Amino acid sequence: MSVFSKASEGLAGAVLGLMLAGPALAGVGFQRALIENGLSIGLWYPSEAAMPEVPNTPFGQALARGAMPAGEALPLVVISHGNSGWMGGHAPIAYALAEAGFVVAAPTHSQDSMRIGEPVAAKWMVSRPQDIVATLDFVTGEWRGAGQVDTNRIGMFGFSAGGYTALVAGGAVPDIARGRAFCGAEPEEFVCKLGLFDGLPDDLEAQLRPAAADGRIGALVLAAPGLAFAFDPETLAALELPVQIWSGSADERVPTASNAAPLADALPDAELHEVAGAGHFFFLAPCDPRFEAQAPEIWEMACVDAPELDRVAFQAELAAEMAAFFAAALPAE
Repeated sequence: MSVFSKASEGLAGAVLGLMLAGPALAGVGFQRALIENGLSIGLWYPSEAAMPEVPNTPFGQALARGAMPAGEALPLVVISHGNSGWMGGHAPIAYALAEAGFVVAAPTHSQDSMRIGEPVAAKWMVSRPQDIVATLDFVTGEWRGAGQVDTNRIGMFGFSAGGYTALVAGGAVPDIARGRAFCGAEPEEFVCKLGLFDGLPDDLEAQLRPAAADGRIGALVLAAPGLAFAFDPETLAALELPVQIWSGSADERVPTASNAAPLADALPDAELHEVAGAGHFFFLAPCDPRFEAQAPEIWEMACVDAPELDRVAFQAELAAEMAAFFAAALPAE
């Protein structure tokens, strides 16, 4: 277990779509696609096109919009945002991975985004993994850069509910009875207090199996992985994928002790990085300062960290760690 603190903290993403714009560095293209089922996908990738000098995206980045990807046999990373998020929620990480030579695809989840109001667990627990399958189908099929993607090198990054999504997409199906039993014994767990397991269909696991059997994901990075306690250790032990896990030691929504730690213990090839003093929302990018006046309560909850933590500095640390992990886990043949 590695522990990061002070100037090594931060991550990628955005709080409700408001982010600090990073420097516009050369070589990153961007496209936005709306596929047949209504799923909206953001794509970042290496590009040789000229870069604009000012931001030209909703997430504050200056990108070569519409440019063709540069390179051949490019590895692919799919990003799954957290509950009620959107495709730009981890844009800085997407940018950094594209600079490192990856194609990055980030869907705005169809039943769990900031666009649709209050999400319903019975819907998004099924639709999220299905969105990943649809995203993979598009990026490796209809997308005009599909021929430049190496379909044998596909990884996934998931934050919070996106961590749950990544586990399912990687081949694991949660045990709903196990999740309900955990909440009966630990009613103060955040998702248990929300009643997330109430009203779930009895055949939920059967609905998830087709997406879990997709088989194209070859490596996972999970940040503050949600609902990890609902996965049976024997099921996880059969998940033969390299997995990198990040968790905050002060996360009260997805505590390390009940989620990331047992997950790391059960997975056969996992590394756990615990970020000292970090809360759940520390795994989002620094907020736009204007957001403090617009929504002070959310600012206090999601944008303010312990004084010794530095989100900006950690973004570079995490991006480098992720790029190295995926490069090692998804080697070129």
